Amino acid sequence: MSAARDEILRRIRSALADVPTRERPDDVPVSRDYQRQGELAGAPLIQRFADRLRDYDAEVRRVSPAEVGAAVAAACVEMQCRSVTVPPALRSEWRPPGIRVIDDDGLTAHELDEIDGAVTGCASAIAETGTLILDGQGESGRRIITLVPDHHICIVTADQVHGTVPEAVAGLGPAVRVQGAPVTLVSGPSASSDIELSRVEGVHGPRHLVVVIVAQAAAV
Repeated sequence: MSAARDEILRRIRSALADVPTRERPDDVPVSRDYQRQGELAGAPLIQRFADRLRDYDAEVRRVSPAEVGAAVAAACVEMQCRSVTVPPALRSEWRPPGIRVIDDDGLTAHELDEIDGAVTGCASAIAETGTLILDGQGESGRRIITLVPDHHICIVTADQVHGTVPEAVAGLGPAVRVQGAPVTLVSGPSASSDIELSRVEGVHGPRHLVVVIVAQAAAV
């Protein structure tokens, strides 16, 4: 490990050898001619998001605003979640009826390990990559509650879905710069292929990811 680290640092120093000592990053213009705005909107945008989520082995449920609680409860039953933790800020109509709901008031990792799943909202989402963005506050909840339990149910409203990564990142500016929010990007269930290139899910977080997309009734 140390040898690899030393080699990486050596290459960085070599690449920076001809950079003037007083030069700062802002002194050199950076080309930003990459795609910064998505071409899709409305139903096609949501469909792209749903398709990308499924590509990452996430389960997708598209519902109307009035159906969220029931959809979350159904997902809990199917995954045999008898208890779930939620951010205190999670709205009441998103909480699953008939399931034990535990507000996260600073739960420890040990306490979270005894809970079957987590139900959260998100800060935003990216259609092109099928990615959820959690900012560690509000309805996203603390980062730890989406890492320890085996199941994560994330609720995304249609207006939170952006087409591209640059669009979504731009919207995170205030939370990151002003509040120092810890941002987590989630693309599918936790998985690793570190051992003999064999994919194993649930290594670094939830084994199951269910995304409930809340759209207008006509678009469901």
